[in-house]
Amino acid sequence: MAHQIDLKTFTDDRGNLTVIEKVIPFDVKRIFYIYGVNEAVRGGHRHHLTRQAAISIRGKCSIYNCDGVNEQVFELDQPHSCLILETSDWHQMYNFSADAILMVLASEYFDPSDYIYEPYSK
Repeated sequence: MAHQIDLKTFTDDRGNLTVIEKVIPFDVKRIFYIYGVNEAVRGGHRHHLTRQAAISIRGKCSIYNCDGVNEQVFELDQPHSCLILETSDWHQMYNFSADAILMVLASEYFDPSDYIYEPYSK
């Protein structure tokens, strides 16, 4: 099941520095970011192999998640909060603020055959 982790952040009079080091539970092979989203819903899939870590580095968005048993909505609105999505986590991203930038770290390179678009049956 998806879960949030807090990224180590150093703050002083110069600003904030958030570090992603030794906390992501997989080797990162791909990084992408989503921005300029209107009222659209992004995602709508899970994976055979890929695990992901999502971080709202600017603005906010909501992520609906279902692992086939549990459903949960996560609010990402802090650049030090990271949502870990497992392969079984069918997810949708929505409610993006106008300034939102959602960065995603992925455990696998892009492969269209890794995607499962059908949501779990209820």
